[in-house]
Amino acid sequence: MAVYTHVSAEALAEFLTRFDLGELVSAKGIAEGVENSNYMVDTTKGRFFLTLYEKRVHESDLPYFFAMLGHLAERGCHVPRALPDRIGQTIHDLAGRPAALIEFLPGVSVSHPNPAQARAVGAALGQMHQALADFTLERSNTQGPDEWPALLARCGPNLDTIQPGLYDTVDGALGDVLARWPANLPRATIHGDLFPDNVLMLGDRVSGLIDFYFACTEIRAWDLAVTHSAWAFDAGGAPAAPAIGAALVEGYAAAFPLSVTERSALPVLAQGACIRFLLTRAWDWLNTPPGALVTRKDPLAYLRRLDFYRAHGETLFQ
Repeated sequence: MAVYTHVSAEALAEFLTRFDLGELVSAKGIAEGVENSNYMVDTTKGRFFLTLYEKRVHESDLPYFFAMLGHLAERGCHVPRALPDRIGQTIHDLAGRPAALIEFLPGVSVSHPNPAQARAVGAALGQMHQALADFTLERSNTQGPDEWPALLARCGPNLDTIQPGLYDTVDGALGDVLARWPANLPRATIHGDLFPDNVLMLGDRVSGLIDFYFACTEIRAWDLAVTHSAWAFDAGGAPAAPAIGAALVEGYAAAFPLSVTERSALPVLAQGACIRFLLTRAWDWLNTPPGALVTRKDPLAYLRRLDFYRAHGETLFQ
């Protein structure tokens, strides 16, 4: 989450008149994340999130995201739905951006998960995959492996301003991963971005999965690899206690069994996850507007993860 587009109190109060959700009490911009502009909104009837969709999220994709969230909610998954206005509309225009008012879920995002929390997150991901087994809509992965070479080219030599020699390092790793990328694993709808700040917890229990704007049709096991790369390391990219990553995979497999082929592919899928987030973080690092209320994330944290998976991945997921 972040704030690129600023909304005045007057504009927000007028926007809320479209809903039966009370009058504006307060609104606060949220700086975490890099994708959209987000506000926590309190009204006389409750708390909500307001999201304004910036250039990386296309308005044409919003019906897919909202249909997916509705599908999951109907099957008992803890996800935030887009709230309709008085005439049933969920997609609006505000401050020149597509916008939606989103259901608020209780809970906090943890920065140092324990094994019980990691196991619960793995189970929630597996349960989500089970619930999506009969979800029929599809969306291409706009951040998938077919896109990584072009993104590397767009970053170009500027990568070396982040760390000398970074371009050549990523180029070599990318070629190796793409040469080994699995072609025949089961595909399904995935979250694609299940970082700790996209999971809400109450103690050791998952109270919400949020921020589905990278959801797409992709190799299902890649979702677990992405999640592992986000949860099994600290913010700087150093590996956490081995029990954290192991508990995550155990929780997932208990909720949605992994085939032998999927498990054996996790090392290369995890390396691909590292390249994907290294490149998108690097692009944002190089191109974030100076005045944006947004917390930039360190691309090199994913280079450290990549090095770890390359050294230990073959034994890590056994």
